Amino acid sequence: MDNKEASITDKNGGNDDMDLDDYSKRSNSGLYGAVFNLTTTIIGAGIMALPATMKVLGLIFGIVMICLMGILAEISVELLVRFTVQCKATSYGEVVQHALGSPGRILSEICIIVNNAGILVVYLIIIGDVMSGSTRHAGVLEQWFGNGFWDNRKLVVLVVLIVFLAPLCALDRIESLSMTSAASVVLAVLFVTITCVVASIMLIEGKTAPPRLVPDISSKKVIIELLVIIPIMSNAYVCHFNIQPIYNELEGRSPRKMNKVGRITTVICIIIYLLTAVSGYLLFGKNTEADVLTNFDKPLGIRFSTTLNFIVRVGYILHLILVFPVIHFSLRQTIDALAFGGAVPLSESKNRCLGLTGAILVIIYGSSIMIPSIWTAFKFTGATTAVSLGFTFPALIALRLGRDGPLALSSRERLLSWLMLVLAVIVSFVGVVGNIYGLKDGSSE
Repeated sequence: MDNKEASITDKNGGNDDMDLDDYSKRSNSGLYGAVFNLTTTIIGAGIMALPATMKVLGLIFGIVMICLMGILAEISVELLVRFTVQCKATSYGEVVQHALGSPGRILSEICIIVNNAGILVVYLIIIGDVMSGSTRHAGVLEQWFGNGFWDNRKLVVLVVLIVFLAPLCALDRIESLSMTSAASVVLAVLFVTITCVVASIMLIEGKTAPPRLVPDISSKKVIIELLVIIPIMSNAYVCHFNIQPIYNELEGRSPRKMNKVGRITTVICIIIYLLTAVSGYLLFGKNTEADVLTNFDKPLGIRFSTTLNFIVRVGYILHLILVFPVIHFSLRQTIDALAFGGAVPLSESKNRCLGLTGAILVIIYGSSIMIPSIWTAFKFTGATTAVSLGFTFPALIALRLGRDGPLALSSRERLLSWLMLVLAVIVSFVGVVGNIYGLKDGSSE
């Protein structure tokens, strides 16, 4: 892949492959700024569901799946970068249009909207669960101040939305979020570090139950859970909708440099995901919740565990607050492209930018108070939009645009693309079927 990338770069004067005057007039993001933005796109609320997937899959299969999904996601990102540059696309929808036409672009943009909106809803659900509590878990504010108006989940989420999220979401360039993205990665690393240290101490002291190594397929309920786990895990690596804006603002951009960004990001995410999933499952075992943050409301049985619990929960809420505008950015751009195609860029229309931001936040807030669990949201988006954006569309783009010419796929790349496409279809079908049976079982109970 690298030789072809180098040849594209050479033909265009050794720098950018896209002659994008609008972007060249702006300040650019460096390598590490791009890594932070891409890492922030990936590491959001999905990390909180990974210990629960480990509980279902067992340690061995869980570790294998996290690594495999990360590798497949990186391959799909590199394919997407290659054909984004060939098409001089400035958005995910544009490169899909070059390969699949206008209907394909509309479908991909609808997927981005549903996927990103679902992710943002999950963030608000987590913020509400952790800060105000739920029927089974005490909230941070309740533990700090006792009962009060802060027990009202809807009010707390609304205050966070207005005071913290709205000002960040009003920014009109993703490069402006590089510093907040860096801070969010640091907070995610802090969460992982504390979780690993606590799990190690409890493991050494013999306070953890023996973990399951392989899936338990002894009941119908567990089998249904297995059917929806892989789509949920595929959701954890989806960042493809932010590839184009991050690439366009990358200093000295080239496919080779963007692929380096993707590989560094993938390694970081796999390490963080593995540590979080394993340590979270070791800590809570069969009691691991769909949102593992809610498990940190009780003493862990070691010194200073109460303080560590607060640091973990509050730190990750701050992380989500900083991740929220990065996901919102692509959601707003996509909605703008669908609703106002052909209009001046969003960055040049402050009123349209603020109007879209306000409308999106209102809808996201309303949805967050109606959906009961992050597991519900992840099961739906993981089996449909996440699989499509991360694997189905990139594979179709590669197979359509890589048939001939200087960017023609090698035999190995073509085989990988077909494999990715077939796996995506199977995962999506199995996930949807599992969700349907899960809903039937839930209604029958």
